Amino acid sequence: MSQTNCLFCKIRDGQIPARVVYRDDTCMAFEDINPQAPTHVLFIPLKHISTVNDVEMDDRQTVGHLYTAAAKVAKERGHADKGYRLVMNCNEDAGQTVFHIHLHLVAGRPMGWPPG
Repeated sequence: MSQTNCLFCKIRDGQIPARVVYRDDTCMAFEDINPQAPTHVLFIPLKHISTVNDVEMDDRQTVGHLYTAAAKVAKERGHADKGYRLVMNCNEDAGQTVFHIHLHLVAGRPMGWPPG
C-alpha cells in the first residue's frame, strides 16, 4: 500500500505534516503548499497509485470517490454554486510532480480557458 519515497504516502502516514481538511476510509485531502487560488486542496487515495496510467479496473470506485469527496469539500466551502475546477495531471508533461495520483480542487477565483 505504501511507497517508501512517496511524499503523499508520507503525508498519509503522518510522517510529514499537512493541513488535512478531509479524511475517510478511502481518501484524504489537504491544503496545497503552493496554492493557485484561495481554495486549493489535493485529494489523494489512501492506496498508492502512481499515475492515471496505473489505475486498474478495481480502482474505479476509489478514483470516483475522490470526485465525490472534492464536491463535498467544495460545497462546504461555498464554491458549489459559483463553480470550481477539478484537475488530475498524468506524468511530467502534464505537470505531475508527485507520483501518487491526486485530484486538485481549485476555487475562489475565476478560472480561464484554456488552462495551462
